[in-house]
Amino acid sequence: MTASLRVLTLNVLGPANPDWARRRELIAATLRRLDADVVALQEVPVADGTVEELLGPGYAVTPFSRTADDGVGGALATRAPHRVVEEVDGHCTPRTADFPWCATLVVEADTPVGRTLVAHHKPSWQFGYEHEREQQALAAARVLELLADGADHAVVLGDLDATPDAASLQFWRGRRSLDGTSVCYQDAWETLHPADPGVTFDARNPLVRAGEVATAVSRRIDHVLVRAGVHGPTLQVVSCARVLDEPVGGVWASDHFGVMADLALPGHPPGSWAPQPNG
Repeated sequence: MTASLRVLTLNVLGPANPDWARRRELIAATLRRLDADVVALQEVPVADGTVEELLGPGYAVTPFSRTADDGVGGALATRAPHRVVEEVDGHCTPRTADFPWCATLVVEADTPVGRTLVAHHKPSWQFGYEHEREQQALAAARVLELLADGADHAVVLGDLDATPDAASLQFWRGRRSLDGTSVCYQDAWETLHPADPGVTFDARNPLVRAGEVATAVSRRIDHVLVRAGVHGPTLQVVSCARVLDEPVGGVWASDHFGVMADLALPGHPPGSWAPQPNG
């Protein structure tokens, strides 16, 4: 059986928002059923046991070092023990001061596919802050590139608050450079669903329509990205699906849909030819 890694990102829209008790139960049941190897959660209480309750036993959990005043922030969990490598501060301009937990948490873990860097990236959310998201992406990518030689793979995931055509996502996906730096990460959703917009913040969701950005258009802003070496991504995207993108028993889990991807070692490593039949 080919070794594989299941990763998942979900903005849970924490307890200050409507219907938390029922949403919390649904999120917990879903996360436990999907049993991902790596889980990135946003807008979740990180110091009261909520993350551990949602995930169930068997995870190593590291929260972001900063939270909002109500204790809500981001957390990264892995089935394998992980080592925190760095937390990249996202406060790159004065405008970012009012979002305390914008950051990129980078950990290293020995996963089923090898030594893997995982970056939980949470840039600025404000609509007009693409300049900040560019700078936050650049800072995170530079750290990952410095560390990449010591790992077999690198994966970036999270609520990136940017659509695939945004400058910060173009940078991550190798479509443009920033300040003399270029990287290339494969978009897991785009790989398998190139003609499907795959929105994760959807105006048909009543939690979106009732929320603070009800006038926004539907957008795909939650992402799983796989780092490419010189010959392409080091992991093959086997599957990629939205999570909790429909109501269950009348309950919508969050104003975001999650994204889950199964990543596997390719049949032959990038930079090599597949074995050829004789003759």
